[in-house]
Amino acid sequence: MNRTVSVILCGGAGTRLWPVSRSAYPKPFIRLPDGKSLLQHAFERAAGCATSEVLLVTNREYYFQARDEVEGVTHGPQGAAVHFLLEPEGRNTAAAIALAAHWAASTLGPGTVLLVLPADHLIREQEAFAQAARDAICIAGDGQLVTFGVVPSAPETGYGYIETGEPLHGLPGARVRRFVEKPDRARAEAFMASGRYLWNSGMFCFRTDAILSALSRHAPMLATAARSCWHATAAKSASDSTAIEIDAASFAAIESTSIDYAVMEKAESVAVVPAGFDWSDIGSWNALSALTEPDGEGNRVRGDAALVDVERSFIHSEDRLVAALGLSDVLIVDTPDALLVAHRDRAQDVKRIVQQLESRGHEASRHHRTVHRPWGTYTVLDEGPGFKIKRIAVKPGASLSLQMHHHRSEHWVVVSGEAEVVNGDGRLRVRANESTYIPAGHKHRLANPGAADLVMIEVQTGSYLGEDDILRFEDRYGRVPG
Repeated sequence: MNRTVSVILCGGAGTRLWPVSRSAYPKPFIRLPDGKSLLQHAFERAAGCATSEVLLVTNREYYFQARDEVEGVTHGPQGAAVHFLLEPEGRNTAAAIALAAHWAASTLGPGTVLLVLPADHLIREQEAFAQAARDAICIAGDGQLVTFGVVPSAPETGYGYIETGEPLHGLPGARVRRFVEKPDRARAEAFMASGRYLWNSGMFCFRTDAILSALSRHAPMLATAARSCWHATAAKSASDSTAIEIDAASFAAIESTSIDYAVMEKAESVAVVPAGFDWSDIGSWNALSALTEPDGEGNRVRGDAALVDVERSFIHSEDRLVAALGLSDVLIVDTPDALLVAHRDRAQDVKRIVQQLESRGHEASRHHRTVHRPWGTYTVLDEGPGFKIKRIAVKPGASLSLQMHHHRSEHWVVVSGEAEVVNGDGRLRVRANESTYIPAGHKHRLANPGAADLVMIEVQTGSYLGEDDILRFEDRYGRVPG
C-alpha cells in the first residue's frame, strides 16, 4: 500500500479578514471562538487521517509561528513526523504542490500519496472528512487526480464550481466533466437546481508520480523550473532536516499560478469526491461571524459590547468596549490599532481597504501593534517624536540577535522573569524591578535563561526609531544580517 503524507498549505494574506488578518499575521493564525487557530484545526484534521507524515508548506517568515501553532495542538498525530518546506515568497499553489511532490518522492518514494489541505479552511465534522479522505486516497492510488467537491448549500457566487460526470466504477465519487469559474447569481442558482455541480473546495489528493507527470504534460515550463528548484534545494539541505528552505533564486523562476489552472482543468483522469461534511473557507467576516451564536436580535458578538437598537450585526472587540446604537446589518471589527466598520453586504470588499493601505505604505496593512518574532513578541505601547515604548516578551530559552542600532538608545526595565544581557563588552543578569541602559552604537543581546516568559518594558530614544535601524551580527534564527 502506498504511503500517504498530509500536505498543509499555509499561506495567503486573508485580506477580506483585515484588520485581524495582516500580511505578517495571515488568516491561518486567526483564533476562532474555540481558542484554536485555523492552522491548528487543519493540523488536527490531517492527524485524524492517520497519515504517518505531515508536511507543512509555508513562507519562511511564518516558520517559527507555524511551528509554535503545531506544537500547541494538544491532540496532534500520535507518532507522526512533522516537516516544514519553507518558501522564500508566495508563488501560488502549483509551485507549492510541485515542491511538496518532489520532497515526498525523494523522501518517501515516488508512489507516495499526497493529501493536500489548505490551512485556512474549517471542517468540524472530522469523521466525515476522514472518510472522504480515505475514499480520495483509494482513488488516487490508481493514479487519478482527485479533488473534493462540496455540495452547495446556497447559490454562492464567491466559489468556483465542479460539474460532475459519470460515477466511478467500483469506487466512490465521479468523473469531473469541467471546472467552472465563479458564476453570477443566475448561473449559481441554475447550478444548484441541476444537482450536477459542487463547490470547488481547493483540497486535492494524488500520487506524487501522477501529479508530477501531469505537471510535465500540461505545464512543462513550470514542471522544469520546479524540478530545477528542488535539485538546487536538495543540494543545500541536510537529509535529516525537518525544516527545508527552498532555494530562493530558482524558486523565483517558477510561474505563479494555481494547481487548478496548471493541471486540474486540463488533465484527463480527474475525479471528484463529494464532501459529506460541513466546510467553509472562512473567506469573509460574514463567514467568520457565523461561528458565533446570535442573540435575540440576530447580533453576533465576540468581546465586550453594549448594543441598543442594533440588529443582525457582528461586533468583534479585542480589548475594549464597543458601543453601538441604532444600527442594522453592520460589521464592527475593533483591534488595538485599527477599526473596521462596514455594511455586511460589503464584506467581500474589505480587501479594497487593504489595497488602499498597501498603496499608501501603511504599516497597518502588514503588522499588528503586537508583532510576532521567532523569540516572542513585542507590542508598541506609545510613540512620539524622539521616543517609542514597547512591551517585549521573550519565550523561555529564546534570545534576540546580537545587534546594534546606529540612531537609538534603549532603556530596559524587567517586569517579570530574568534577563541575560550582553551590553558592549559586559554581561549581566537583570531581574524583576531592575533595569539597564543600551547606548546607541553598542553591540547587545537579550536572552531569557528561565523557564517562564521574560517580560520587560523598552523605552527607545533617538533621532530615528524605525525597525530597520538594526545591524545583526549573530542570529540563531537564520535572519539575514543587517
